[in-house]
Amino acid sequence: MNYETTGGSKQSSPQPDLSSIVKFAKLDELVALGRANSLWPLTFGLACCAIEMMAAGASRFDISRFGAEVFRPSPRQADVMIVAGTVNRKMADMVKTLYDQMPEPKWVIAMGNCAMSGGPFVNPDQYSVVLGVEKLFPVDIYVPGCPPRPEALIEGILELEEKITSHRRWPKVETE
Repeated sequence: MNYETTGGSKQSSPQPDLSSIVKFAKLDELVALGRANSLWPLTFGLACCAIEMMAAGASRFDISRFGAEVFRPSPRQADVMIVAGTVNRKMADMVKTLYDQMPEPKWVIAMGNCAMSGGPFVNPDQYSVVLGVEKLFPVDIYVPGCPPRPEALIEGILELEEKITSHRRWPKVETE
């Protein structure tokens, strides 16, 4: 830094233009990025899909690479509910209570055909199965399958991150 002495005071030379080097993000984009990269799912499983959800957290699939490894034991600490399995009418009020206890913002992933539509338990004589959790609360991401593979749940989490931030950090895999 060059200093010129004039009358006993020091003056600095003009600062260089850093606008081409330093970029500032809007605060809401920065907060969305932080939320998307640190999703905390609720430890909550109802049926066989929950086993696949647990497998997604194990070392082979390692959901922690995507920032969602901290399964929380309390709905007050979670921001994502993964409904993994069949919701019966007897349990519907308890599932709704868990959803209501989650702080805002909160998101829901319906994992498996049972959570999406009642699955193979839907027939004209059934009365005990909820025909999709969207009847209880809004669902953000649907992960189809019976049960869906852990890779499908990871793809659902990536879709949720894309929904939160409006861009995708991992490329989509195109199938033939």
